[in-house]
Amino acid sequence: MKNPSASHRLEDTMWPLDATPTQPHGTTLRTASADNAGGVGKRKSYHALNAQLNLFDASGKIQFDKDIQAAQDYVTHHVAPRMHQFDSTKQRLEWLVDNEYYERDFLELYDDAFLCAMYDRAHRAKHQFRTFLGAFKFFTSYALKTFDGSRFLEGYEERVATTALYLAQGDEELAEKLVDDIMTGRFQPATPTFLNAGKAQRGEMVSCFLLRIEDNLESIGRSVNSALQLSKRGGGVALLLSNLRESGAPIKKIENQASGVVPVMKILEDSFSYANQLGARQGAGAVYLHAHHPDILRFLDTKRENADEKVRIKTLSLGVVIPDITFRLAKENKDMHLFSPYDITREYGVAMSDMSITEYYDELVANPRISHTTIKAREFFTTLAELQFESGYPYILFEDTVNRANPLKGHINMSNLCSEILQVNTPSTYGASGDYTTVGQDISCNLGSLNIAKAFESPDFGETVETAVRALTKVSDLTNIEAVPSIAHGNASMHAIGLGQMNLHGFLASQRIPYGCAEALDFTNIYFLTVTYHALRASHALAVEKGQRFTGFEESTYATGAYFDKYIDQDWAPATEHVKQLFHEAGVQIPQREDWLRLKNQVMQDGIYNAYLQAVPPTGSISYINDSTASIHPIASKIEIRKEGRLGRVYYPAPEMTNDNLEYFDDSYAVGYEKIIDTYAMATQHVDQGLSLTLFFTADTTTRDINKAQIYAWKAGIKTLYYIRLRQSALQGTEVEGCVSCAL
Repeated sequence: MKNPSASHRLEDTMWPLDATPTQPHGTTLRTASADNAGGVGKRKSYHALNAQLNLFDASGKIQFDKDIQAAQDYVTHHVAPRMHQFDSTKQRLEWLVDNEYYERDFLELYDDAFLCAMYDRAHRAKHQFRTFLGAFKFFTSYALKTFDGSRFLEGYEERVATTALYLAQGDEELAEKLVDDIMTGRFQPATPTFLNAGKAQRGEMVSCFLLRIEDNLESIGRSVNSALQLSKRGGGVALLLSNLRESGAPIKKIENQASGVVPVMKILEDSFSYANQLGARQGAGAVYLHAHHPDILRFLDTKRENADEKVRIKTLSLGVVIPDITFRLAKENKDMHLFSPYDITREYGVAMSDMSITEYYDELVANPRISHTTIKAREFFTTLAELQFESGYPYILFEDTVNRANPLKGHINMSNLCSEILQVNTPSTYGASGDYTTVGQDISCNLGSLNIAKAFESPDFGETVETAVRALTKVSDLTNIEAVPSIAHGNASMHAIGLGQMNLHGFLASQRIPYGCAEALDFTNIYFLTVTYHALRASHALAVEKGQRFTGFEESTYATGAYFDKYIDQDWAPATEHVKQLFHEAGVQIPQREDWLRLKNQVMQDGIYNAYLQAVPPTGSISYINDSTASIHPIASKIEIRKEGRLGRVYYPAPEMTNDNLEYFDDSYAVGYEKIIDTYAMATQHVDQGLSLTLFFTADTTTRDINKAQIYAWKAGIKTLYYIRLRQSALQGTEVEGCVSCAL
């Protein structure tokens, strides 16, 4: 059978399937039979059981039950013997506090009876991991262990209850709702929150940070220090380079003095490799540059495989900000002008990153006081595609699309490490010593995601959304990163959160709806509309309760009511009977025009607490422990193959997949970029920030195909593009008979 290489790189940590799956001692895997059903070589029993997931049984079926057995075996024989035992919940909590494993303050907000009841409540859910990888991920990456790593101090229930108690901060009703929503899988906090909440030795609970750099050494130096501080605390950090003067620009009127953006990139890359969060999460960074910056080609060339080591960027992620004018110039086969940010600031009194290049393009070209160079617009896009073909980078931010949808005053000029955070920032200024003279607003975001399939089963869908919004808002309210004042100021002013979604493909397949078909697009549209309504309703309630709204609300389209016009000027109802039936059977009420009108009036009167509410991240590790398909894109493979440290190969089945619905689990490569983009476009119209959109291409893809996808995404109203993934072809003759990942 041909091997379509069903394993591929969904994340940087994904292990690519090589030619022939082998056992540790070198023998080839084969169709399962009685003589090898009990184990493989010297593998631990749970590892051998998990490996059988990748083997058809005698009747040609995938052995999903073996993976469930592997999870049970792992917990029973690896975790349970290493679990530290306590006589009671009260004794456990006292011991963990006394030995500096848990913080004391949040536990003292509750009485002993309630604390015991909360941990009991979590255990009554009778949670079981449905996949080996889910169990393995949780106990290796999230569960609290003794300082020497030899004993487990938490099971899944304890981590959930502790997270809920910490986030609720004495609000017993919220704590109970959080336990219920997390234990049932309806809501899953992002890794920094789920990993750190309640622990005495921890990093921050914030997922990501965005910093802007101004065109002076004080700002560059402060940004490097801030990146170190934030990376140490566990967040991914993105930095804006668009305002830095280009290579060869004047310094103090002396020409050809500036070094440009590349040396700053090298400094940042080294900084991130140095700082990580207690060894639990590697430091990770990204840099964004405007397409019309004169250093844009040097910037892109740093990712070429044959780049000189002096300039090559290996671990730093790259993002490019592309305005509408660039696409128009390419369509007309014209040159694109690259403008000096130094001259723009000197001439217009505004940073390049805060200016609409599309709006000012002709004026900038005609202005003799703005130095500029030219490159061919089509050659620029060809270079983009070549690099994405080689490395998956750069990310792309469609600048004008993003800003047309921005409900706040200000210009969005960058995104984050996963390209879903889209917020306004403001500059800081510094004295000669590097101290702040004006503290601007940089960006942080607190993430968590709903499992679409589980949330849709909630007895009260609106309440589940509200609980998630309140939990994420607590993360924001509890965070004060004093080491980076611009981040602290931005967080205190904006209360920004990013409620995401995952398991869209799993849910659609469970309802026998093919990904990307008319019914799937219809469901995505109405689902995200409904989430948006309840998220805004929750943020309005928070504003009323706290007597506070985000800074700048008065100048937003929420205050004018214009944000709500699209929901009031037309009816939003399911276009297909199947989707209408799904919402009806689930008891999920779709907000009607009168609901939106009522909410509009309430928001205009009272405001909302959170400047930003939704962002759809790629959901890597949390999807595994939540048993969800990642984010809202199609699965990468029916049977995913990963390398997990010393354990080696681990197999993971697509969530919601059974032997009876395999035909609804086409992978991302088979689905194709058009249907993926169409799906994201449906969600994008309701999400105030962005969505991590990875595009998948087969091995015969050309750079022209990638450019076509970029144009298709831009025309569809997509805000950002994340990675480009290429499926690698297997060598002819290396297919393995009986191997599920080879055959599917």
